[in-house]
Amino acid sequence: MLVFIIRRLLFLPVVFFGVTLLIVLLMQLLAPYQRAAAFVQSEAQLRNIEAIIEQYGLEDPWYEQYGRWLGQVFRGNLGYSRVTSEPVWTTLQRRFPVTLELTLYAIVPVIALGVWLGSAAAIHRDRFIDQFTRVLSIVGWSLPTFVLGIWLLVIFYGVLGWLEPGRLSTTYQIQVARGGFSHVTGMLTVDALLNGRLDIFWDALKHLILPVITLAVVQAAQIMRVMRSSLLDALSQDYVRTARAKGLDQRVVNNKHARRNALIPVVTLAGFVLIGLISGLVITETIFNYPGLGQWAAAAATQLDYASIMGFAVFTAVVVVLGNLLVDIAYGVVDPRIRYD
Repeated sequence: MLVFIIRRLLFLPVVFFGVTLLIVLLMQLLAPYQRAAAFVQSEAQLRNIEAIIEQYGLEDPWYEQYGRWLGQVFRGNLGYSRVTSEPVWTTLQRRFPVTLELTLYAIVPVIALGVWLGSAAAIHRDRFIDQFTRVLSIVGWSLPTFVLGIWLLVIFYGVLGWLEPGRLSTTYQIQVARGGFSHVTGMLTVDALLNGRLDIFWDALKHLILPVITLAVVQAAQIMRVMRSSLLDALSQDYVRTARAKGLDQRVVNNKHARRNALIPVVTLAGFVLIGLISGLVITETIFNYPGLGQWAAAAATQLDYASIMGFAVFTAVVVVLGNLLVDIAYGVVDPRIRYD
C-alpha cells in the first residue's frame, strides 16, 4: 500500500505540468493585446498597452512565458490576483477553508441520503419506496443547480425571510471583524465553537442550510441511482442466493453480503463528487454569495484574471490527484480482495 501511495504521489508533477501547460497553450489563442487587457487597471495603462505587452513579455514564445511562470511558482509566487487584490497564494489560503467547510457539511447528507435511498429502492424493488426514489432521483438529476438554488433563495429569503445568503448576518460580520474573534481554522462554525460563541455558530450554520440542500438534492440523486443499480446486480449474484439458501437472516444478506460489494462503484462516484466539491462550487457559491474558491474562480474567469486562473488550475490538479488516491485506498477498505502490491 505504501509503495502504491508513493507511486501515485510521484504522478502529481506530471498532472501539474499537463494542466498548467494546457492552460498556457489555450491562452496563446488570444492575441497579445487581448492578454494585455487582463493587466490593465486604469485609463492611463489602457492608452499605453504596448508597454504592458513589453513588461510581461506577451509576445515572447509560449515556452518562454511558461518557463517564467513556472520559475515564479517554484519560488512560491503564484502571482497577484486582480479579483481579490492580494497574492494568489493568500487567496487560496483564505478561501479554501470556506469551501472545505461547505463541502464537509454537504458531503455527509449527499452520501448518506444517496446510499440509504438507493439501498431501500433496490431491496424493495417495484414497491412504493422504489417508485418514489426513482421520481426523486430523476427530478434531482434533471434539476439544474442554479434553478434549485434560485428557487430556494426566493422562497426562504425573498418570501419568508428566514435564511439569508452569504456566510454570516451583518450583525455578526461586524462583531467578527472588530477583533477578539480568533480565526483558528478559517471555518466559521468550528472557530465559533472554539471561541465559545454559540450565537455565531448557529448563525453560520443557518447560512449553510440552503447551499447544502441545493448540493444534497442534485448530487445525492446521482449516488442514489448508482447505488440502486449496483445493489440490484449484487442481489442477483450466486453468492447472495447461496447465503439465503443457508438460512441467513435477510438483513445480514442484504447489508453484509450484497451492499458491501455494491458500494464499490458508489465509492468511485462519491470520490469524484468530493473532488468536485472541494475544488470549487462555482454555481452554488455564486448564487448564495458564499466567498469560497468557486466564487473566486468564476470572477477570475469572467475578468480574465490570468494569475488567478493558473493558481486555481494548480490547486485543482493537486486536489484531483489526492482525491483519486483516497478513492483507491477506499477500494481496499470496502473490498478486502483488492491488493495494491
